[in-house]
Amino acid sequence: MISVGKIKQYTNVLEKPLSKGKQEVSLSGFAFLFSELVQYNQSQVDNITELERRLEDAGYAVGARILELLCHREKGNRRETRLLGILSFVHSTVWKVLFGKIADSLEKGTEHEDEYMISEKELLVNRFISVPKDMGAFNCGAFVAGIVRGVLENAGFPAVVTAHFVPVEGQHRPRTTILIKFAEEVLRREATLG
Repeated sequence: MISVGKIKQYTNVLEKPLSKGKQEVSLSGFAFLFSELVQYNQSQVDNITELERRLEDAGYAVGARILELLCHREKGNRRETRLLGILSFVHSTVWKVLFGKIADSLEKGTEHEDEYMISEKELLVNRFISVPKDMGAFNCGAFVAGIVRGVLENAGFPAVVTAHFVPVEGQHRPRTTILIKFAEEVLRREATLG
C-alpha cells in the first residue's frame, strides 16, 4: 500500500507505470507524414479540386476524432450547443491542441449573416509546402478545412468549410482563411435559442 506523501518503491521494472511522455509530435515528423499524404493523394487524382477534396475528407475524419477527444478531456463529455460557443471552441481549444496556439483571428463575414472566417498568418500545413506552377492555387489548408468541418458537423453544426489564400500587403506569403458557411438550419436554431 502507498501511504499519503510517500513515494512507492518499485522492485521490478515491469511494475513501473508507463509515463505519458510528451503529447507532441515533432514538426519534422508531421511535415514528412503530411507530405506523404499529399503525394499519395496527388497520385490518385487528375485535378487540383479533387486533390483538395480528398485532403478535406482526410481532415474530416481527424476533426470528428478531435471533437470526441476534446469533449471527453476538456468538457466532461458535454458539447457546445450555441454557434458562438462552438466557433470559440474551434478557434481556441481545437487550434491550440492541433497547432500549439490559438488561431490568429475569428471574424464574422460582413456580406453574409451565415459566414465566419478563421484566419492564420502561416498555417502549419502550408508552411513547408512548395506548390508547383502547374498546380496554380492549390491550398493544403483544405486539410484543416476538413478538420474544422468534421468538428462542426459532428457537434451538430453542418457547414460548408473551405480554405482560401488571402494576399497580405508587404508579405510574400498569403495568409490562409478558413471560410465557414453554416447551413440555414443552424441559423434558425440559433435564432430560436435567442
